[in-house]
Amino acid sequence: MPNFSGTWKILSSKDFDELLKELGVNVMLRKIAVAAASKPVVEIKQDGDNFHIKTSTAVRTTEINFKIGEEFEEQTVDGRPCKSLVKWESQNKMFCEQRLLKGEGPKTSWSRELTNDGKLILTLTANDVVCTRVYIRE
Repeated sequence: MPNFSGTWKILSSKDFDELLKELGVNVMLRKIAVAAASKPVVEIKQDGDNFHIKTSTAVRTTEINFKIGEEFEEQTVDGRPCKSLVKWESQNKMFCEQRLLKGEGPKTSWSRELTNDGKLILTLTANDVVCTRVYIRE
């Protein structure tokens, strides 16, 4: 079983602004979000299939707790409440499908994958827009 535990700092980010555009975030909020999200710190605690993920930026901190295969509530990147279900997609990759609790919006999901060279790849998706963020363990 892969070990996602640790404190992760961002190495690169691609298409985060495009993702926020697809989610309908206005230009001023996007500028703030992109600046804040440029240096997130992600802390992951893993116990088997149980995960606690805390993401801290200058503007906001989010925390989620989940068990692989069990539905839980969280928020989409733009803050809308949703039901999420995480499953193992491969030995080193988890995939989460999100379903909005109210209203309509883009279809969203995320995945986290540990690479052979020790990087963590976070992929955020809204409809056909894909944001890829690469992290290294501190």
